[in-house]
Amino acid sequence: MPRLRLTGRGLWITVLIVPPLAFVALFIVYPIISAFAYAFFEWKGMARGQFVGFDNFYKVLFAPPYASYTWNAFRNNVMVFFALMVLQNGVGFLLAYCLWRGLPGARFHRIAVFLPVVLSTIIVGYMFKLFYHPLFGVVNISLKSVGLGALAQPWLGQDTTALWSLVVANAWHMVGFPALVFLAGMQRIPGEILDAVRMETESEWVKISKVVWPLVAPSATVVFVLLFVGAFNWFEIPYVMAGLDGSPYGSTDVLGLLFYRTAFGTVSSSTQNFGMGSALAVLIFLFIAAVASVITVKLRAREIEL
Repeated sequence: MPRLRLTGRGLWITVLIVPPLAFVALFIVYPIISAFAYAFFEWKGMARGQFVGFDNFYKVLFAPPYASYTWNAFRNNVMVFFALMVLQNGVGFLLAYCLWRGLPGARFHRIAVFLPVVLSTIIVGYMFKLFYHPLFGVVNISLKSVGLGALAQPWLGQDTTALWSLVVANAWHMVGFPALVFLAGMQRIPGEILDAVRMETESEWVKISKVVWPLVAPSATVVFVLLFVGAFNWFEIPYVMAGLDGSPYGSTDVLGLLFYRTAFGTVSSSTQNFGMGSALAVLIFLFIAAVASVITVKLRAREIEL
């Protein structure tokens, strides 16, 4: 009888595990392995040519004009990462602290802060594209209504403001996620520690910098790693708001857009190169995996030290 129960339990576990594993293997593992394989071949349209070794990688990183596109997109991804680190995660931490302290309307604001996260990225992109419209956009209209009409400008039409406009849109869309994660970390802080701190000082800055921030280190690890992965996988917001070419003048071009253009072509250019596109995808994957691993190890070590 025990043997039958064990067999039934094992069958039930198999039924639960095999479908997800098959899905992951088919739609994640197989495409990754295929991309690695495609990167070492020459492609003519959809026809695979001869084996070229690391030639596609060399072209993507060092051969003009492809190298200039790659490094420009990489630079934009780096700027997006640091800008979102300050704006999205910084504001998220402050919002979480305000909600944790139980400021007036905290219950309503917990829902309001997280609500944009559940919206479709496509909807958010189109909405902010309308907000930034130079003629009837709410941003320029608001500036003119308060006497700051001199600051009104085509936010998405000039290379000095386009990328930062996209960063603001992304931060508004996703700020609720780090806020929720930080809030969960703050709610795990023991009440005895807070009582002891209140006896020592009334300074909010001391409480945040010396007590709250060190104790939410596990939450910070999760938020920072996910932000890094998301920043270097950026695609939807720049695609919707600035187009596949990273307009204007490549100022909003990122690695995700560059990969898509290289592998599948664009409306204006039907040139496709699966080999170079796959090489770029492999480089992006390896870079994200390596740096995310280092960040995780370093931040985990910081948690142990604290």
